[in-house]
Amino acid sequence: MVVNLLRERYRVDLVELQAACEANYARLMQLLPAMREAVGAQRRVALSQGEHALGVLALEVLETCPYTSTLSVRQEFSLPWLPVPHMEVRVYHDARMAEVIGAQSARRFRGVYPYPNADMHQPDEKTQLNLFLGEWLSHCLACGHEPMPVR
Repeated sequence: MVVNLLRERYRVDLVELQAACEANYARLMQLLPAMREAVGAQRRVALSQGEHALGVLALEVLETCPYTSTLSVRQEFSLPWLPVPHMEVRVYHDARMAEVIGAQSARRFRGVYPYPNADMHQPDEKTQLNLFLGEWLSHCLACGHEPMPVR
């Protein structure tokens, strides 16, 4: 039995990445349809299980241009043992796509990373982040609700 010691190099599945970005655009337009109108536009979507608050998805418009918007997507009031996700998302209105351009402290992701690398990015880091954003937004659309006003 001969073992192949050369690992096949990861190749970007462009169709999968574009599909994820298109779906993320549709989800973001459902959650924040007025994103093109003003910097500072916001929306909060609460997630809970019975009486227990699980967190709040906070969307905020950081920048608007004729064909793009930049959003901050973050979790507020998360469970104490759970890392708090925070992403920056560029929305391309003309192409009807939205892609993650920053996550936590990292910015501007490449399509492919050699592995291992100094920052320990996965070879398909960009695709994974966009798929995670899609799952997160889908969950908020399916299970989220408007936060109760504080009295």
